[in-house]
Amino acid sequence: MTFLDIIIENKKKEAAILKATTSVKELENRKFFKRDTFSLSESLLDPNKTGIIAEFKRKSPSKGVINSLSSVEEVTSGYFREGATGVSVLTDYQFFGGSRIDISSIRESSQFPVLRKDFIIDEYQVIESKSLGADVILLIAAVLGAEEILNLSSLARSLGLEVLLEIHEAAELDKLNHYVNIIGVNNRNLKTFEVNSEVSEILAEKIPDGFLKISESGISSTGALKKLKSCGYNGFLIGEAFMSSPDPVKTFSEFVNDLRQ
Repeated sequence: MTFLDIIIENKKKEAAILKATTSVKELENRKFFKRDTFSLSESLLDPNKTGIIAEFKRKSPSKGVINSLSSVEEVTSGYFREGATGVSVLTDYQFFGGSRIDISSIRESSQFPVLRKDFIIDEYQVIESKSLGADVILLIAAVLGAEEILNLSSLARSLGLEVLLEIHEAAELDKLNHYVNIIGVNNRNLKTFEVNSEVSEILAEKIPDGFLKISESGISSTGALKKLKSCGYNGFLIGEAFMSSPDPVKTFSEFVNDLRQ
């Protein structure tokens, strides 16, 4: 059993508990459920923006604690103020130290696209994502079949959420469907946690037209970002490069200034 298998087994148990304690009707009655969402796709296509989806991440299975002190509200608002195209927030608690409440805390005062990054395997989690105030959900091709992705992404779009489908190898492109907005190429193999930045370069030309594409993981320099942009990527999800700093917003701002020079 891989570590990814362990995460998914835990997520199934977590989803079952949530469904038993909070009904779908209760989720639909939450204040953020009927709000209009912000489009990450439109933001990625804005030529005046950086294309960076800056991530708030407290810890990871491979790195342990990354940043346990920074405030999710202060960091994400700072990211957007300093030029982020959108923000990504890890909501898994067991392995990443996140919280579903983080999304709602951001949503209270934010006017930017928020990606809920979690291991979504159940329709309940999609509905919950909308109720928390997310604008985009992440679906991971490595843990879902094509029919599951179709059902989850169709539901998401019916709720006004955009869908980012994460892949790591070309074969996973067979799981694509027309409800998906964005393809994310993860340079990290979720089964081994090894990072290979060439994965995005290899898969760039294999992604079909009609989908925005972003590169995820292992991007730590503006040079690497520019190279990926030349390969046709619209966006770049970066987390640890900023969150491992004592002041993630300052580090992000310096990165953006370097990028724009």
